[in-house]
Amino acid sequence: MISLSISNSVAEVVLNAQHKLNSLDEQALQDLTQAYDDAAAAASRGEVRALLLRGEGRAFCAGRDIQNVSPESDDAAAYLGGLVEPLLKKMAAFPAPTFAAAHGACLGVGLGLLLATDVVYVAENAKFGSPFAKLGATLDSGGHWYFTERLGMHRTLDLIYTAELMSGAEAVAQGMFSRAMPADELLDMTREIVSRVAVGATGAFKASKELVAHIRDQRLGLWEAMQEENTEQARLCKTDDYAEGFRAFQEKREPKFSSLGG
Repeated sequence: MISLSISNSVAEVVLNAQHKLNSLDEQALQDLTQAYDDAAAAASRGEVRALLLRGEGRAFCAGRDIQNVSPESDDAAAYLGGLVEPLLKKMAAFPAPTFAAAHGACLGVGLGLLLATDVVYVAENAKFGSPFAKLGATLDSGGHWYFTERLGMHRTLDLIYTAELMSGAEAVAQGMFSRAMPADELLDMTREIVSRVAVGATGAFKASKELVAHIRDQRLGLWEAMQEENTEQARLCKTDDYAEGFRAFQEKREPKFSSLGG
């Protein structure tokens, strides 16, 4: 079950199939895609300025739901290429800052959901890795790229070959995610941060999100990245938010940015 709620400019998307550790079958992926479509539509109207993704129960998401999958007839390409990849691209392109609060098992497609999110906070005892060795399958949902990028070739293959899992604290220490927190504090702390971001400079945040993705994907050097920043800053300086930010600083008050970042 996937739910979407919107309150105080924050969209909260919840994975809630606790009996199966929020694992995702085809219908759940379609429902999750619809939730992001609905949240993006609300963002286009200025009703959503940040998004939080989380899971209910003992885990964030244990990956694909394979309980009723027959290996003889399974079409993994259709599941991954037809459902998972389009969803992850949609998540990564969401037109506002996105956050995830991850606890318990975060594996397979569940890991992919985190990789497509801007900022990921994890419980110290969360579990990450590639448990597929016993299935005769391989890490998916962008995991090979992300692990190699953050951990290097040797540690990536170590995790894949052994199927050993990293804790949330270890994953943060190795640069995979942003912050690790005690499990019982994770959701409250994440919600507090997201609520602050939701009243921030939405337009400038969106610009930074796109810049970071462009720098990563195009492997830009320092001076190329600086030119991109200069161009974006020149555009932003013509917006109402830019003027409001400067006025608020000069008047020593909190800024009131517009919902659409204009």
